[in-house]
Amino acid sequence: MGDFLKGLVVFAVAFALFTFPATWLLMLFFGNIGMELSYMATLPLGILGSVLLGGVTSRTW
Repeated sequence: MGDFLKGLVVFAVAFALFTFPATWLLMLFFGNIGMELSYMATLPLGILGSVLLGGVTSRTW
């Protein structure tokens, strides 16, 4: 069970690290157009943006 929890913590840290740039850029964009959203409000869009960018830039076999 300890390995599972360690893996879960590593996954959560990596997930936050990989989605942070997209979420931060969305926060800047929405702040410039007058919608002052928090990090948690833009996190779902940041996740979608990260997934879409990862899918588009991946190689097809």
